[in-house]
Parts: sequence; structure tokens; C-alpha cells
Amino acid sequence: MPRADRRPVLRKWLFIALGIVFFGCGGVAMLLITGSRSGVTATVFGFVLSLVVVGIVVPVFLWLDRFEREPTWMLICAFAWGACIATLGAVVLNDVGSYLFDPTHTQNTGAAVFVAPVVEESMKALGPLLLLLWRRREVDGIVDGMVYAGLSAAGFAAVEDIVYLAGGYADSGDRGLFSTFLVRVVMSPFAHPMFTICTGIGIGVAVTTARWWLRIGAPVVGWSAAVGLHFLWNVGAVLSQRGWLIFYIALQLPLFVGFMTLIVLARRHEGRMIGIHLGTYVDRGLLTPQEVQMLASVRERRYAEAWAERHGGKQAQREMREFQEAGSELAMIQARLHRGQHDRRTVQTELQLLALVGERRTQFLDTALYRYYVDRAEQAGR
Repeated sequence: MPRADRRPVLRKWLFIALGIVFFGCGGVAMLLITGSRSGVTATVFGFVLSLVVVGIVVPVFLWLDRFEREPTWMLICAFAWGACIATLGAVVLNDVGSYLFDPTHTQNTGAAVFVAPVVEESMKALGPLLLLLWRRREVDGIVDGMVYAGLSAAGFAAVEDIVYLAGGYADSGDRGLFSTFLVRVVMSPFAHPMFTICTGIGIGVAVTTARWWLRIGAPVVGWSAAVGLHFLWNVGAVLSQRGWLIFYIALQLPLFVGFMTLIVLARRHEGRMIGIHLGTYVDRGLLTPQEVQMLASVRERRYAEAWAERHGGKQAQREMREFQEAGSELAMIQARLHRGQHDRRTVQTELQLLALVGERRTQFLDTALYRYYVDRAEQAGR
């Protein structure tokens, strides 16, 4: 018998190995730089405490990514880019920019205000842009752009916090470590993601428009907004060194509220768009209105998964989850078709997803899961 072609598997593991080496070298370099400046003990303290940022920020963007989940490896790459590559590049470019801005190094505040926003927002945005160029079809809209940009910024924030926490401990011991932890980790963990999602929104707009000038202009406008917010944030931090609480209440808190509001509205908007685009298949008799209603609501999806598990076990739950994921992908494909993207690959993907959705629906009927829709309809009528 002919041997199976192992090249795709070997290629996959080669890419994984190259990714580990690439990101690993950047991460180790950042730890060595921090250790050389602040000491090993301070770096260890900074690393441990910075994990709080990861635990707070990353789940928010995974929550945002609930409807049409992005490939796990791409999410990891976005985070690793921000943590390992963007930070290293920012350290080098910030030092160069600081020297050009002030060769005597007597006014570090000027470099923090005028150099850092441009350098850091550019480095954080480069990762999502590379992912867009490499895996264009995985980025379907504004939410995807926000997720990738936000995770890149989360990785950047976590490693930058290591640097600041280690520096605080090296300079002032426990007191410096605590004050830095309070200001950067507890009070403002979302600072970098708040800036960089502006670029992510620009990327999302670019992939959903047919106008060439908007494809170019939207990311530039988003990046400019990110730099502007970062600049405003740093100006406020410099001017409020003796009145940080006032700065927090006047600027940071409103920005955070606006950021969280935007996150919630973006996810709701994606749910509405899924309902609208899947409505096309209701008209064609390929989906029922109840199925579209379920697919367009995170709450209904969770209920459906739990219901499937109770009535059909883990296998039924997996089938329901696959049905939901295929439905989300189908909505994104329909959005592309609606925008006039009728290339062969898009049409073939639509047919494959329709076949998968049909297969899962048949399995639901075979396992009596169609009763879920009856039960839900009865609850709604009470």
C-alpha cells in the first residue's frame, strides 16, 4: 500500500518549532534585559505579579470571541507577539528614540510622551497586521480585529509590567513593588488594550469593505487614534505625578468605562449580524427561525449546550457545539457573499458548512435533540 504523505504533518510541526524558537528568543531576551537592570529576584517578583494582568485581561477578549471563535494558535501568536516581540522591539526603539529626542537623557518625560506612544502602538499593531496578511480569511470583521489587537496588547502589558514591577522593587524594595503593583496592575490593567483595540477596529473595518481607500485608511486612522489615546494617557501620567488619583478619576476611569461599553456593544452587534446573515438560509428552508435565534445569542447557545448534555451526554454536547461553530462560520461566509466576494473558495466553503450544519441537524433528530427547540418555545410562551 502507498505510504501516506507526511509532509503536511511535518510542515505543521516545523512551523510550531519555529514559532517556539522565535517567540522564545524574544521572551528570554526581555527577561535577560530586565534581570540585568533590576536583578533576578526583582524580575521573578515582577513575573509572578504580572500574571494577574493576564488573568484579568485575557478572559475579557476570550469572552468577546465567543460567537465565532478564532483558531487557538492564532490567539496564542497574537499574545506571544505582544509579550515577546513587540516588547523587545519597543525597548530597542524607545532607547533609540529617547537618545535622538534627548541625547543628554535629562528629560525622560519627553520621550515617554512623544516617542513611546508611536513606537509601542506600532509594535503592538504589527502582530495583528501580519496575521491578517498571513491568514486573511480568519479575520472576518471588527470583533476579530479587536480580539487579536487586544491580545497583542495584553501580552505587551504583562511583560511591560514585569519591567516596571522589577524596577520598583529594585529601587524601593517592598514599598516600590506594592505601589507599582497598585498603580499598574490593579488600577489600570486594561491601559494598553484600550489603546490598541482602536487599531483592531481599523483592521476590522478594512476587511469588511470593498473600497480600496478605506482598506488602507481605516487601519491608519485606528492606529492614529491608538497613538493619540496613548499620548493623552502618558501626558496625564506625567502631569499628575503628585495627584494620581485625580488623573485616575478624570481620565482613566472614563476611558475604562468607554472601553468596556465598546466591548459589550461589539459582541451584541456580532450576534445581531449573525442573526441577519443566517436569515438568508431560513428563507431557503435550510435553517429554522428557532435555530437562528439560538445561534445569534450567547445565552441561548449556553442553554442549548447544557440541554444537549443533559439529554444526550457528552457526544450530543459536542454535536451541538459543532453545530453552533459551523453556524457562526456560515454567517461570516454569508457576510462575504453579501459584500460581493463570490470567489470559488468562498462558495465551496459555504457548501461545506451547509453540509456540516445539515449533518449535525440530522444527528439532533436522531438523538431527539430537536425537543430542545420545543422546550425553549414552550418556556418563551409561559
